[in-house]
Amino acid sequence: MLQDADRLDAMGAIGIARAFNYGGFKNREMYNPQIKSNLNQTKEQYKNSTAPTINHFYEKLFLLKDLMNTPTGKKMAEQRHEFMETYLKEFYKEWVGEV
Repeated sequence: MLQDADRLDAMGAIGIARAFNYGGFKNREMYNPQIKSNLNQTKEQYKNSTAPTINHFYEKLFLLKDLMNTPTGKKMAEQRHEFMETYLKEFYKEWVGEV
């Protein structure tokens, strides 16, 4: 299903690259622990958000796996979701200077 393919494109390694590329294009901070994710935004608020790119993971990317329509899409989304979680764990470690 095309909707699954579109959602899968936003996830995983390429999805992460796309998120940071877009955030850079929009001059957004990568991460700011003082700016919390907002999970209760309207579509318009989300579209106009200037929140850091890391917030995008929580506000959209991590929600995608539960929106998949096909068994194959669900399986692929689960794998990409896990990769994004692993990526953020490493990101936070590096952010605070852990080796």
